[in-house]
Parts: sequence; structure tokens; C-alpha cells
Amino acid sequence: MRIGIISDIHSNLEALSESLAALERLRPDRIYCLGDVVGYGASVNECCALVRKVAEVTLLGNHDAAVAGRMDYSFYYDAARHALDWTAARIDPDHLEWLRALPYTHRLPGVGLSHGNPAAPQAYEYVFAKEQARDLVPHLDGLEDVNFVGHSHLCKSFAIHPSGDVNEVVATRFGLRRGYKYVISVGSVGQPRDCDNRACFVTYDTEERVVEFHRVPYDIETAAQKIFDADLALNFGKRLFLGV
Repeated sequence: MRIGIISDIHSNLEALSESLAALERLRPDRIYCLGDVVGYGASVNECCALVRKVAEVTLLGNHDAAVAGRMDYSFYYDAARHALDWTAARIDPDHLEWLRALPYTHRLPGVGLSHGNPAAPQAYEYVFAKEQARDLVPHLDGLEDVNFVGHSHLCKSFAIHPSGDVNEVVATRFGLRRGYKYVISVGSVGQPRDCDNRACFVTYDTEERVVEFHRVPYDIETAAQKIFDADLALNFGKRLFLGV
């Protein structure tokens, strides 16, 4: 089975639409979303509707949880708090109820899905550095062979051995080695932060055990202009051009 994995859309309809068009050409058997459908961007309801249409399962990201009233976000910085308040005031009731029911994790045979750290998914901790991956060594027995996470908006892959050996995999397409467990940070569809402004998603072939990152250009100008025209922080639009 070949699966497509999207994450961190953040109400960016233009990036989501191009990513799904690219995925359709790849013909995955199923699409999964690791969360943060909303937040930062201006196309709240459009993105919710599209993800609900195409994703087999969608997980609860921290921005989704904040908008749905499932977490306290008073400690977020001002612009992010305002964006969440703005989103909550505009999301359709049906989409809000959908967010309120989303799970934190999902598992397939040999595959784990979560928004943040798979060992403590409700804490929304990051895994984008070798030190964070190494912290998962005591939890390896509870992890699947490959574990896909979002949250950081970075494209990072780590192979973790029970001995404590952790290797970062820098290839954009690679096969899984036996005896290791993997944590793959899938990047962001709607707000990449790895200095590449193209939307990002991942495919995984469960039989071939091959992971591949995909980058897709999209209409950044339109996505950013929607943010500029809304009552949202201008930086949320400006950063789309830079991929930071």
C-alpha cells in the first residue's frame, strides 16, 4: 500500500490544493493528515472541507486543539493567539465539531502517525534534532517501524537503533533498514520553515518500505494576500515567500 501524508496546512488553500493535485498524480491508496489544518492562514473553512474530503484520518494538531477548545493557548505569543481567536470566530460550526472529535494518534501495521512526539502525543513536543530523537530510545518498544510526525514544519528523518545509535537521514527518498525504527518529520504543506517555500508532503510505500519527500510550488502571492487582507499578522504572509 502506498500512503500520502500531509501536515501543517495552516489554512493555506493554495498550498493544499497544489499538494493534493500532486498527490493525485502519484495515486496513493490513502491520504492521512497529521494535523494543524487551521491557524496562521486565512482559508479556514475551505481547508477543513478539503481535508475532510480527501483524508482517511486526520489527527489533532495543537492549533486545531486550541481552536476547538481542547488546550490552553494563553502562553502563545500575541500574533499566534490572535490568529487562533480569529480562526475560532470564523470556523463553521460543523468544522469546529469535527476538530473537537479528532484523535491524537493513528496506527497502521508498522506505521505510527502523530502530530508531535510519538511517545507523548498530547504534549505536542518537537522531534527535529538528533538529541530529541535519541530521547525516544527508551520508548522504542512502543513505537512502530516508521513513525511520521508533523509540528516542526521541518523535513527531518532519523533512524534509531535500540543500542542508542541515532542517525539523521538526509536523502529525500530512502528505504528503511531492518533493525532500526524511524521518526520522519514530514514538513509542512502550508507554512514550510526549512528555507524552501514550496509546499511539502511525504509518501510511503508500506511494501517496499520506501519514504519519499515531495516539494510542490504553489501560488504564494494569493495565499499571502489573503492574510494581508485579513485581520492577521502580516508576518504570517511574508514568511511564506521565504519558507521560514
